[in-house]
Amino acid sequence: MFIYRVTGLFLRPMTTWEEIHKDEGNMLAAMVPALILGLIPAICGYIGTTQTGWTIGAGEPVRITEDSAATIAIMYYIIIQVAVFSVGWMVHWMAKTYGSNPSLPTCIRLAAYIPTPLFLVGFMQLNPVLWLNLVVGLPATAYTVFLLYTGIPTMMDISKDRGFVFSSAVLMVGMIGLVGMLAVTVFLWGIGFEPVLTM
Repeated sequence: MFIYRVTGLFLRPMTTWEEIHKDEGNMLAAMVPALILGLIPAICGYIGTTQTGWTIGAGEPVRITEDSAATIAIMYYIIIQVAVFSVGWMVHWMAKTYGSNPSLPTCIRLAAYIPTPLFLVGFMQLNPVLWLNLVVGLPATAYTVFLLYTGIPTMMDISKDRGFVFSSAVLMVGMIGLVGMLAVTVFLWGIGFEPVLTM
């Protein structure tokens, strides 16, 4: 069922959102997509930064020590789960403003499926080359925004016009959250959680 939903978001997104909307379950069941798919970028990032590494110019590959990469991967996974739950909670909180009254698990399920393209593009972190990750990551980001704008009206049972405004509000909050996470990253690096590089 889970793999069927993930492939459906790429092959037939509108129908798949309707099927996801009919799903029932508790909070844990709603988080399953993020709990499973969130492992992809964390594990691939760990492998890519410790085994493959990246090069700057024609120099030797730069890698991160296994201990440092493990800490970063665990924090990365936890942040993904917190972000998904936070977006789901925020969608639930904002829904009444747009004439909807969904359950919290429905909102979390929406937030867990929306970033599916970004989770899957996490495989690219096996080869952590900045330009390659950008080339693949930008279309994945665009498709994630598409899923947001198509998923909100269906999952919230609202018109497309209200769904557009609601989706735009969610996107704005997501961007603010991203900037906040970057600030937290800088803070954590400043207090000693920076990556330890090896040459």
